[in-house]
Amino acid sequence: MTQASDTSVLLSESPPLDLRLSVEELERTRERIVSFIESTVDDAGADGAVLGLSGGIDSTLTAYLAVEALGKNGLHGLTMPSEVNDPETMSDAERVADELDVEYDVVEIQPIAEQFFDAYPEGADDRMATGNVFVRTRAVLNYFVANAENRIVLGTGNRAEAATGYFTKFGDQAVDCNPIGNLYKMQVRQLAAHVGVPHDLVMQEPTAGMWAGQTDEEEMGVDYDTLDAILAAHVDGPLSKSATIRELGVTEGQIDAVVDRYEASAHKRSMPPAPEPLDH
Repeated sequence: MTQASDTSVLLSESPPLDLRLSVEELERTRERIVSFIESTVDDAGADGAVLGLSGGIDSTLTAYLAVEALGKNGLHGLTMPSEVNDPETMSDAERVADELDVEYDVVEIQPIAEQFFDAYPEGADDRMATGNVFVRTRAVLNYFVANAENRIVLGTGNRAEAATGYFTKFGDQAVDCNPIGNLYKMQVRQLAAHVGVPHDLVMQEPTAGMWAGQTDEEEMGVDYDTLDAILAAHVDGPLSKSATIRELGVTEGQIDAVVDRYEASAHKRSMPPAPEPLDH
């Protein structure tokens, strides 16, 4: 198979592990995701989908593939800025909606979130707690619109985020499906470039937008190419820690940081637990 030649999706000249797909694999992945979105909507008896548009690459790629699956009338976008969001990023979200010619609404969530902060002022200075309020407010709005219009809610989570728990429980992963959930971040960028997403959006620095100046990589303590590599080789793959260090050239500390995140976030990847039933 011929490998996709576009190297612009790499964050560095020599990533620890090249996870890019071949041209054939890219097309098969594209077709599979488009078919998945279409069948998920059909199986639900829904009239389309709702998607939160952040301007980031994950939501942008999902939007492109959703329009391919459902048509422009099949997708309703929601842009939901708060005061901590970069206006330029929010502008990118509207730009994506305009380029795809899909219906979208801009809903300012700061006034909604302030109601929570006023109701429990003791938590208003907790950066993580308030950030999660913003994320969960968006989830409520996604489902409000979806319920009112008989649509499903599309998630934007990728494989790297799921494995490390880099999402808000009952927030950005309160969704009906994750079309790009099997793709590592490098593959998300590659597929986005393949389907025609503008280069500046493909390479935009990822952020969850939970507080001003937040970036994914700074919070996780490792860049995405390194994270992808450790996940693919060691967490999802068969290599031991020592073999991973030798093969990828990463440090033991980087591996430990990724594994710690994977293990600590296991609860996010499963249903809420219940006690064992009584013996009969």
